Amino acid sequence: MIRILHAADMHLDSPFQAMSRDKAALRRGEQRAMLSRMAALVRDYEADIVLLAGDLFDADSHYSETARLLEQALPDLGVPVFIAPGNHDWYGPRSPWARLDLGENVHVFTQESIQCVELPELNARVWGAAFTGKYRRPPLTDFHREEKPETVDIMVLHGEVGDPSSPYGPISAADIAQSGMHYVALGHQHTFSGLRRAGETFYAWPGCPEGRGFDETGEKGVLLADVRQDSCEVKLIPLGGRRYETLAVDLTQSWDHVHAVESAVGRDASRDIYRITLTGTPELPPDTAAMQSALEGQFFALELRDETRLRRDVWDGREVLSLRGLYLSKLWQKYESAQSDAERAAIERAARYGLQALEAGEEPAVV
Repeated sequence: MIRILHAADMHLDSPFQAMSRDKAALRRGEQRAMLSRMAALVRDYEADIVLLAGDLFDADSHYSETARLLEQALPDLGVPVFIAPGNHDWYGPRSPWARLDLGENVHVFTQESIQCVELPELNARVWGAAFTGKYRRPPLTDFHREEKPETVDIMVLHGEVGDPSSPYGPISAADIAQSGMHYVALGHQHTFSGLRRAGETFYAWPGCPEGRGFDETGEKGVLLADVRQDSCEVKLIPLGGRRYETLAVDLTQSWDHVHAVESAVGRDASRDIYRITLTGTPELPPDTAAMQSALEGQFFALELRDETRLRRDVWDGREVLSLRGLYLSKLWQKYESAQSDAERAAIERAARYGLQALEAGEEPAVV
């Protein structure tokens, strides 16, 4: 049995452009800390090898702190480490992988064609290939391993499974089955695949170990895989990083909009990044600026989106001779003649904030 720590798509030195400069720098530092947490997992779980299936870097440039940390952290893992560069960190003469001094236990695959490294002390072979540009052809077409009894054959690759038209090293289940591998460790797709099987070959991708945006929500981590010639078990191990979460909160029955959000979150979210969408038809429109101020200390970062809708009867009273009636009457005329849903939505927002000012006796924040 070979025990593998399998990670991919770390995207070190991501820009985190949606955050402030200070928080973006903090997030990049936290990304680098993932390497230390992985080292602890190697020791705690007594992994035999580490497979890094591409896109460790977010781009072909990197911060000097990251380079120094990699040059220290990867050799310190103390076990063989195999890296298959991906479409973001592809291998070339001027790429980070060609410039870093990573130690004798680290092997970076540098060719598009499948290469093999023997590990006789483990009765194992590790196969792999690299992106040598931003795009590449299917890596496994017509490939089949050379048979070697009593040997566990493992492969590490970066590529997209299931989309034959992808420019990012498309891989099919049939290709995986034909390879004859016992386990194929993949990267590129950012959500954990679960353990899969094609023919006699097991394969998986762990997803990214920590989210970087609202398209990468929920708990993330790396895989621990126990691989034998005839079986495989994998477990996703969270690295304890910050989580991105999206949440919709219906305010229809709520007068205390802040409390409604707190109740819907229902957990300590002080380390996490939330996008909360306000929905429903509340009696009064939510004051998103006031809500942001009241809530933002409960999150590492918070984005509020107001998608509530005015109750239809809000237009009642537009014929009454009053300031409110005159205001609604003017907006109703515009609403009736609007040419698109977007225009009608803008008019509803105008009514929402205008009524808030009239009924609360204060000037609403501009959103």
